[in-house]
Amino acid sequence: MSLFDADVPGLPDSSGPLAARLRPRDLDELVGQRHLLAAGSPLRRLVEGGGMTSVVLWGPPGTGKTTLAHIVSRASRRRFRELSAVTAGVKDVRAVVDEARDTLSMSGVRTVLFIDEVHRFTRTQQDALLPSVEKGWVTLVAATTENPFFSVVSPLLSRSLLLTLEPLTDADIVELIERAVRDPRGYGGAVELTGEAREHLVRLAGGDARRALTALEAGAEAVLEGAKRSVAATGSDGDGGVPGPGPVPLGLELLERAVDRAAVRYDREGDQHYDVVSAFIKSMRGGDVDAALHYLARMLEAGEDPRFVARRMVILASEDIGMADPGALGVAVSAAQALELVGLPEARLALGQAVIHLTLAPKSNAVITAMDAAAADVRAGRLGPVPSHLRDAHYRGATRLGHGAGYQYPHDHPEGVVRQQYAPDVLARSDYYRPSGHGFERRAADRVRFLRGVLRGQPSSPSAPPAGDEG
Repeated sequence: MSLFDADVPGLPDSSGPLAARLRPRDLDELVGQRHLLAAGSPLRRLVEGGGMTSVVLWGPPGTGKTTLAHIVSRASRRRFRELSAVTAGVKDVRAVVDEARDTLSMSGVRTVLFIDEVHRFTRTQQDALLPSVEKGWVTLVAATTENPFFSVVSPLLSRSLLLTLEPLTDADIVELIERAVRDPRGYGGAVELTGEAREHLVRLAGGDARRALTALEAGAEAVLEGAKRSVAATGSDGDGGVPGPGPVPLGLELLERAVDRAAVRYDREGDQHYDVVSAFIKSMRGGDVDAALHYLARMLEAGEDPRFVARRMVILASEDIGMADPGALGVAVSAAQALELVGLPEARLALGQAVIHLTLAPKSNAVITAMDAAAADVRAGRLGPVPSHLRDAHYRGATRLGHGAGYQYPHDHPEGVVRQQYAPDVLARSDYYRPSGHGFERRAADRVRFLRGVLRGQPSSPSAPPAGDEG
């Protein structure tokens, strides 16, 4: 458990990691999340000491959840306590709550309790917080990377304001990197990034501030150490111990070596974006599982929005697989939901599993062909009135209009299907769905022939399955 007073907050440790040294000291230094910090917003009021509403901060790693809590600790003029859900137990929670209640009753000073990774708390631990939140003994600030509707108990969530933090934009990451290079808490101008190195850091970050600063620190420390060795060898030195007359350049090649991660040549706004996505889809459509996994990894490593990738996979599941493997759509949707639930990097496994399934699945474009053909007829005006026996007969007067007259209920017939027209007259013989002979659709084709034969009064094929058989 980490438990500390922040009435007299200390400055970041100058010897600590770069991300810790550069942690914003107030809202003006915060990068991103401006949608949560408008004048009068609950979070700003909490920071300024005027709000009492408990909040749950939900967002991906490196978006500022812990930073916001520390800004609250320095600016709210309240007692600040912090618990880590990784190490704290029910006893720790109750100790903080009892202390907060006693302090409020004796001095009128309220306590802000920050719980990091609250999703790791058990239901019992979360329930222990309810009385203190409900009675106002503490103002809770809880941070989670997981969907709180699954990971936070409903009573606690209903008593808190849910604030969703968004991944930092590329512009946010650039601002953060430039600050780290210039700020005395960072490198104070001792390092100068090349354009390629800066772009690589943005790609590596993927909207995560901590990841960007960690990668920058690895590269900067490596280049500065190299420069110091060079100074020691030559016996010359620059001002203040900084090697040379100016900043040391940090280029792409050295940065790659320092972070052990090669740059992925990929422009999310340009041709590379469309080319790689196109190759990704065509590899899955064509059955090349190794190429499909390569392009998936290439996009994720380059910082492509994983939700975009998941959406394309959902589309492919119907457009290129369809009824040849009816389960493919469920696999793709499940991968997209897993992404929303756990986020990257863990969700890359769910995406990879879905890519493998979709690539290996039998293929059919019968679904999109059927939908396009049906839509073309509608756009061409081939509509026709709904047959009278299919019209709604539940309202008063419908019977006098002949609605529902002659309708045959399929379940009253042994085979579960009966000769009866469902389409408008103008479309009575239109066959939109034409199953392929691949995978499950091979059996679906037999079922379609059987049903059309009964519905239209045509003799069924000898190979047709009995009614009610799934194929």
